[in-house]
Amino acid sequence: MRAPLRSPPGPRADGHHQALFVFAECVPFAIALFVLLVEFTPLHVLYTGPLLVATPALAAVTMGPKGVLAAAGAAVAVSVATATYNGAWGSQQVYTNFLALFLVSVAGFLTSRTARTRRENELNQVRRIATAAQEVLLRPVPDRLGPVRAASMYLAAETGAQIGGDLYDVVQTRYGVRMIVGDVRGKGLPAVRAAAIVLRAFREAVHYEEDLVEVIDRCGAALHRDAVAAGATGGDDALLLEGFVTALVAQVPDGPHVEVVNRGHPPPLLLHDGTVRPLMPTAPLPPLGLEEFISGPPERPERYPFAPGDRLLLYTDGVIEARDGNGTFFDLAEAMAAMRGHARASFLEDLHRALLRHTGSRLADDVAVVLVDRREDEDEDGERGEAGGPA
Repeated sequence: MRAPLRSPPGPRADGHHQALFVFAECVPFAIALFVLLVEFTPLHVLYTGPLLVATPALAAVTMGPKGVLAAAGAAVAVSVATATYNGAWGSQQVYTNFLALFLVSVAGFLTSRTARTRRENELNQVRRIATAAQEVLLRPVPDRLGPVRAASMYLAAETGAQIGGDLYDVVQTRYGVRMIVGDVRGKGLPAVRAAAIVLRAFREAVHYEEDLVEVIDRCGAALHRDAVAAGATGGDDALLLEGFVTALVAQVPDGPHVEVVNRGHPPPLLLHDGTVRPLMPTAPLPPLGLEEFISGPPERPERYPFAPGDRLLLYTDGVIEARDGNGTFFDLAEAMAAMRGHARASFLEDLHRALLRHTGSRLADDVAVVLVDRREDEDEDGERGEAGGPA
């Protein structure tokens, strides 16, 4: 089950470009003010009519229909004021200016409205494509999988985005319930592409590889093959040059424990008897894509107790690196302990709200969270955990 949550859009534009855009929006009104100053000074001998006529056209370039109407209104007000002050009413020049202003305003309004409609249609189409892509990459997590019940949440930091460089999945196999959470170091389409490669390799390997280490090694090998192919064909080799993927795979078998292989990812949090502790790896390993830094004997999955009623939280660093206005990091362990009695859906909803409060609704990075509850009693079909949370 995936919680239907999205990060609200916030200002994400580059500061320099945003300043230029605001300046462009102010130009039509600055021209109107300039004309007003000229007409009320000895410089009124200058012919300023064409400047006022141009204001709605300039507004149509940077603003919507309402901006065009506002610029046209300002131009009309200035024209009326200056014609009255200079006693120019009745002259052909004044009425010619009004006619030209009217025609340009109508044309600017229609052009701006048409352009806005076209942009909205294109954006809606992109959103539909992004939603379909999200369903393929980040498919819904089933509510019940063997001995556990699960839920997930994804928040894209990029304005209007549905997917990004974070990834997750939960799959029931003959070896147990297997999960992955990862974070691609990089932005844009190369990050989405890397996430898709890792997920594709994971979804295939989990059903055929008994060893959990082999599962994550298959993901790393898939990344390496794609990077080599991209470099050989002259394609987009951003992943090869700068990217790697922190990832964590976990397995919940029938026994009261969980096995974890951590490749440079933030450790999962385990809630047991009201206490939250991180499952720190005893032998830290490098992320996927940096296998050359692995030394020593082959790694083995690390095993931790995961008893009925316990809760496991897998997440990406967008959660723990979220900062408030003072630069303070979000305390995920404290939030998890405070919400220990929450059911899965309400836990994710409250976590979402807590993140937005902490960051002022401005996430700096994508957020992916997978919440797994160990069912307390097979005969109860998990209803106890759903109603009251883990014990």
